[in-house]
Amino acid sequence: MRRYLRLVVLCLACGFCSLLYAFSQLAVSVEEGAGGGGGKPQAAAASWLSGGGRGAAGGAGPAVRPGGADRYSMKTQPVEKMHLAVVACGERLEETMTMLKSAIIFSIKPLQFHIFAEDQLHDSFKERLNNWSFLQRFNYTLYPITFPNENAAEWKKLFKPCASQRLFLPLILKEVDSLLYVDTDILFLRPVDDIWSLLKKFNSTQIAAMAPEHEEPRIGWYNRFARHPYYGKTGVNSGVMLMNMTRMRRKYFKNDMTTVRLQWGDILMPLLKKYKLNITWGDQDLLNIMFFHNPESLFVFPCHWNYRPDHCIYGSNCLEAEEGGISILHGNRGVYHDEKQPAFRAVYEALRNCSFEDDDVRSLLEPLELELQKTVHTYCGKIYRVFIKQLAKSIRERYDRPREER
Repeated sequence: MRRYLRLVVLCLACGFCSLLYAFSQLAVSVEEGAGGGGGKPQAAAASWLSGGGRGAAGGAGPAVRPGGADRYSMKTQPVEKMHLAVVACGERLEETMTMLKSAIIFSIKPLQFHIFAEDQLHDSFKERLNNWSFLQRFNYTLYPITFPNENAAEWKKLFKPCASQRLFLPLILKEVDSLLYVDTDILFLRPVDDIWSLLKKFNSTQIAAMAPEHEEPRIGWYNRFARHPYYGKTGVNSGVMLMNMTRMRRKYFKNDMTTVRLQWGDILMPLLKKYKLNITWGDQDLLNIMFFHNPESLFVFPCHWNYRPDHCIYGSNCLEAEEGGISILHGNRGVYHDEKQPAFRAVYEALRNCSFEDDDVRSLLEPLELELQKTVHTYCGKIYRVFIKQLAKSIRERYDRPREER
């Protein structure tokens, strides 16, 4: 009798499982029927292009296949946004807008701009950026200049007005995982995507990436004049700084003030108090001190990612730029606006006056090369081809393909 009861129970269990499976399959078919018609997959694939009027608002899915094949199995995948931050004060509006334009022209993935600016500049930024809304390649957020209440005035006057704002980005942008910070006097000559991809090359201990301050120690500033610790042989330059801010917020930093390791938000003020009479370049010096004590935390990228007048003013000393061209041009010391380094100014003026029209971008090179040829009386002008080598490649790869393939 027990054997028959067990058999009956087993049969009932099998029947119940079969019913559950049948209902689950029915539910799946209903969902697919509701979501698969009317071109919905294509709408999902282009969702980030249609959001918010300033682009890059959401995620994009895979392209729709001809004939609607696999339309029910498609899942919308989020498109990675590249986060770019800049701090603009004083007369830096036009310079900042030219930098942002250069980022948009060549980049492939959507961009999220984090613009920290003095209050009087906000309306101008909004007006100019909203005029670019037709591009649908970027989003932006404007922020006021803010420092910790304690010692805010001291932070604000450090080196240049507002420059030290970058030190507090990991603490302000708490929801942002990774970020590329650049100075206003930066020009992208290749896609932001390319430097963004360096984040994947960080090892498990690295939290940030910068380029050396100098390639040639004989003209280096830190190794000749610094009165504080600095990273490596010649220090690092913070005008282009790639950051894994999640790691920065979590890390406990070694320091020369206490045997106790301190987190990012706790170490900044003690560093300033200890070294404020010995630092010249403000927040950049503080970063050099920090990475001197924590060298394992820094990824050093080559000079072509942060090419400055120092790399050619006394003769060419950035071999990577000679080989592959300049990837990011950094016109520090105001060289975009005077006649001291006309090669730098020529590139800046060419991008400032360039529109977003494909033909305008494609026709950028010839007049720029003619202008650069007029600068051969300077050391930087003598190697003017490094200024257009990577730029020519970027234009060719981005604009010589049909629009639907980009």
